[in-house]
Amino acid sequence: MHILLLASAFNSLTQRAHAELRDRGHTVVVELALPGTALPEAVRRHAPQLIVAPMLRTAIPEEVWRAYTCLVVHPGPVGDRGPSSLDWAIQEGVDQWGVTVLQAVQEMDAGDVWASVPCRVPPVAKSELYRGEIADAAIDAVMVAVERFAGGTYVPHRPDATGTAGTRPGMRPYLDQSVRRIDWAEDSTQDVLRKLRAADSQPGVLDTLLGAEWYLHGGHPESVLRGRAGDLLATRSGAVCRATRDGAVWIPELRPRRGPGQLPTFKLPAVQALGERLPPLPEHALPLLSEVQDGAWTDIRYREEGDVGFLSFSFPGGAMSTEQCRRLLDAYREVRARPTSVLVLGGERDFFSNGIHLNVIEAADDPAAESWANINAIDDLVEAVLTTTDRLVVAAVAGNAAAGGVMLALAADEVWCRSSAVLNPHYRLMGLYGSEYWTHTLPRRVGPATAERLMREALPVSSTCALRLGLVDRVVECGPDEFAQEVAGLAARLASLPATASRITAKKTELDRLESTTPLAGFRERELARMRRTFDDPDAPYHALRRSFVRKELLPGTPPHLGVAAVAQRVPTSFAADVTGTALERVSSRTND
Repeated sequence: MHILLLASAFNSLTQRAHAELRDRGHTVVVELALPGTALPEAVRRHAPQLIVAPMLRTAIPEEVWRAYTCLVVHPGPVGDRGPSSLDWAIQEGVDQWGVTVLQAVQEMDAGDVWASVPCRVPPVAKSELYRGEIADAAIDAVMVAVERFAGGTYVPHRPDATGTAGTRPGMRPYLDQSVRRIDWAEDSTQDVLRKLRAADSQPGVLDTLLGAEWYLHGGHPESVLRGRAGDLLATRSGAVCRATRDGAVWIPELRPRRGPGQLPTFKLPAVQALGERLPPLPEHALPLLSEVQDGAWTDIRYREEGDVGFLSFSFPGGAMSTEQCRRLLDAYREVRARPTSVLVLGGERDFFSNGIHLNVIEAADDPAAESWANINAIDDLVEAVLTTTDRLVVAAVAGNAAAGGVMLALAADEVWCRSSAVLNPHYRLMGLYGSEYWTHTLPRRVGPATAERLMREALPVSSTCALRLGLVDRVVECGPDEFAQEVAGLAARLASLPATASRITAKKTELDRLESTTPLAGFRERELARMRRTFDDPDAPYHALRRSFVRKELLPGTPPHLGVAAVAQRVPTSFAADVTGTALERVSSRTND
């Protein structure tokens, strides 16, 4: 079918719907519902057979939903209605939720139900839940609804015809700051965490701290530190620890409240945001190789199981600042001294990496200089992975990855990807040529022609398509919470294989051969030369694009590359048969098991 995705933004769920619908043989076009857009005219121009709205903040015009079947994704169970569905679910502490696909009608979230899928609600932030369990349920529901529509015989039912056990369906209002407000003297640690998690990543929890108003973003429990409720106790990796009445929480990011006539504000690491306001506090760091207490928060951690080391990292939004890249590189060098034959690099649930930290760059006194420092810091990390010859390195991609984050993964010997992850292996939408040795690693995996197409099209790639292209070596079919355990089992198996030792030996030979013909330094030098010209040119589109992205400025219209129907990425039947089951894998020539 020819399907139009109607969305308020090309966010993670819209990207995944775009990629997976293409995998299933549909042609897909995107139209963003932006202020001032004549949607009826745009829809007629696209002439879709079906409209799907994965993430839409505004009502679909009656002229559109009367003329076309419009399927709207609502992140709540059947009967739930309102703009703050997930926020209420997390703030009220429910453990079961769901996603419903409804047909658009005059009243928001009140149309007939085409599909609904239940899901768990683990104790994680809203944005992580949205990209994880909610996205999995949403895509399942969308695919069922699309198939039912294509069949032509399914009759959707009224939303009040069924219910979901354990939920409180019905219309609920927007969850505003009066309800989100934290009372540090009265709220328990669990209450504080629920409020913080329900507001992440938008809108944050409005609070007063050190004489100014801030939106608090993110929240993790602290198991040891204690103090007077509301006081700041310590810092760790850019986050601040704040006492509650019965414990403490770590807050990774802050965003200043926007004043009258001021530019839109944006999130920054809490310590950086507070700047000179922050009083002297102890840096309560955790040693990388020590036994980390259960529940202790840190953004980089390491553990070992037999011959396998696991270096995991989790940075807010997947962005990696100069400081974060350097800390991760220090950790990587430290764990390379450990007696393991396989090193697994990656997060356990959410983002792998999205490359350089545009917010930190935008906040810098000299954004060009900070851009240069950041790209060199991530290049140093990628180089360390590329030149590791004493063990196999596996990139475990639990969640989405983009730009330099994809290239960081490609530096590993093998890339294992959760089935729900979406990859964006391109840079041009930010006006950048890119670095991270991509001119070496991307063509090496997919060939020069495909590498050029991926960079030019700048479209999201599903895990299934990435496997077919050779971007990844293994797809693991599991939920977000099961990925780490699945990867641990696969890594133990890899470490035990007799062929692993010979593969490690061959790595040194191959690197020596490469250095004698096309040295890695040459790839980096050529990439950085082009990046430097962009950074140092104040009129380069990168600076305006970065500023617009960071400050969430409205786009003038649907980007041209989304407004043209994307050709279906048809997956051969034999390939589709290969990628079914609980632990999906399609093994490339680089994998000998």
